[in-house]
Amino acid sequence: MAKVQILFSSMEAEPSEPSAEARYAAERDGREATAGPMRVDLFDFDLPPERIALRPASPRDSARLLVVAAGERRDMAVRDLPRLLRPGDTLVFNDTQVIPAQLEGKRGDASIGATLHKREGPRAWRAFVRNARRVRDGDRIEFASGVTAIASGKAADGSLSLEFEGDEPVELLLERAGRMPLPPYIAARRPADAHDAADYQTMFAREPGAVAAPTAALHFTPELMEALDAAGVRHEILTLHVGAGTFLPVKAEDIEQHVMHSEWGRIGPEAAERLNAGRAEGGRIIPVGTTSLRLLESAADEAGTIRPFEGDTAIFITPGYRFRAVDGLITNFHLPRSTLFMLVSALMGLETMRAAYGHAIASGYRFYSYGDASLLLPDAALIRDP
Repeated sequence: MAKVQILFSSMEAEPSEPSAEARYAAERDGREATAGPMRVDLFDFDLPPERIALRPASPRDSARLLVVAAGERRDMAVRDLPRLLRPGDTLVFNDTQVIPAQLEGKRGDASIGATLHKREGPRAWRAFVRNARRVRDGDRIEFASGVTAIASGKAADGSLSLEFEGDEPVELLLERAGRMPLPPYIAARRPADAHDAADYQTMFAREPGAVAAPTAALHFTPELMEALDAAGVRHEILTLHVGAGTFLPVKAEDIEQHVMHSEWGRIGPEAAERLNAGRAEGGRIIPVGTTSLRLLESAADEAGTIRPFEGDTAIFITPGYRFRAVDGLITNFHLPRSTLFMLVSALMGLETMRAAYGHAIASGYRFYSYGDASLLLPDAALIRDP
């Protein structure tokens, strides 16, 4: 904890220093961060284990909200969002639905664990496999409840393609044999249970295919959405199926050497038209979650116009990136050395986010999928007084 406290103190502006806004602007432009190769350890920080949330807040919108704007930081709650956002702003949600993507089975006498992460065909999924060295191309893996799959296409990272046998839809097979794929930092501390089947889905979940939840949207409730609507805040829906690759650590020392995982997403033409129209009228586009942000940025052209999109994206956003489609972000607190902490550092500036995370840790915020949230507004000069 001492390291974090020292780090946090060092971020506070002294009277003789440039203004917080000036420091922030230079940092967000990437001039400091991109002066040389970006080392992954720049994005490291100490997180006490007790800060990792094992259950969501109840009710969901009672979660804490750290608001970070240019030169400002304020402790709020998620239910304060209607007073913090402007009429005409558009929140963008991801309607992907988490499937029971974790499977346990046997290949002969060998125990095999599989986490599906990307669909490859009607009956085929790419999967990260535990004990993959015991599986060869063509082997049949027998999972629970009579569910079987043929393995093939082993990759260097240990992943395999699994072709599920039989005529039943794979979704039904997974309902029988699979379990909810809790993030590894939660699964290491407790098993999944009946509560997670509901807790790990957002209220917007409609399109099955994700193996991880778009967790920023876990904080939203029908009551909060009604309050946002009454405040003139719009919302839009898109789909990006989150893969297990979102939890993969960055093992390279230099960020440029990291290979980003790909995920499938879709923005319909009508949604794109509404988003562009809202921005043209002066409203801000604020994605709820890094999944929505990555898809919006993948669909935007150089002028910032959001185009209809359907396909894979492997966009990797790091400091120095020029954002085209978004004006802010609502997101949870991310892992150290992760691509998602790099993304928020690209949006707000690395030192700004290190200071914000230091404050969150010192102030008892809860981290990761079931944890608290942040509202990041890179171009807001002031945070509205609620």
